[in-house]
Amino acid sequence: MIHEVDEGLRRLFGESGLQASGVEVVFDAPTRDWAARRSAPTVCVFLYDIREDAARRGSGSGEVYDEDGHLVARRSPPRWFELTYLVTAWASRPQDEHRLLSEALATLVATDTLPARLLTGTLAELGLTVGVDTAGSGFDAAAASDVWSALGGELKASLSVRVRAPLAGITRAAAPPVTEGLVVRSTTRGGEADPGRRLRYTEVSDPGPDGGYAGPRERPSAPARRRRGDRQP
Repeated sequence: MIHEVDEGLRRLFGESGLQASGVEVVFDAPTRDWAARRSAPTVCVFLYDIREDAARRGSGSGEVYDEDGHLVARRSPPRWFELTYLVTAWASRPQDEHRLLSEALATLVATDTLPARLLTGTLAELGLTVGVDTAGSGFDAAAASDVWSALGGELKASLSVRVRAPLAGITRAAAPPVTEGLVVRSTTRGGEADPGRRLRYTEVSDPGPDGGYAGPRERPSAPARRRRGDRQP
């Protein structure tokens, strides 16, 4: 999911025209060594914090059906996480950096959610909203300075961007429906076994040499599923 959010942000900046104008969009850590190697105008989108939004944690499980309407799996609900990025602009002059940062800000504040066309992988499959909050009042301003200290670099103008994205739940395969009859055998005191008696299904009389399950039966049709609000007949 994290790399899919990265890709969504990269595509967002791509549509803004930054990359078309020769500006690189990278997700590297802006350390002092990295800054020294930079040679082209760059917008750096650095992920530095990941936290679960526990208030949105769900319970229970959803059901997954195949094309014929049979239950094939159960899936736990997605869990939501907040990914916080530090967005900075790098150029040869402060004026150019501020221009790049201004263009990045205009792109981000115009986007409350990542459009579906920009989502890939599980984010696209889930079809849930991926929210974007840029430079919001709820951000901890001191956190950015702590990041710069940890990176060993000098503090510079930056944007804090928080993305709320779902992590797909765990899918567990469901057991297939029973299509074979159970055979019960009994033995006499002399040790002779009777041919066996089939429970539930009577169309097959020979339980087979090993007893147990025998006589495969055609898979039954899936029962009709009631929609919410339908009344029982």
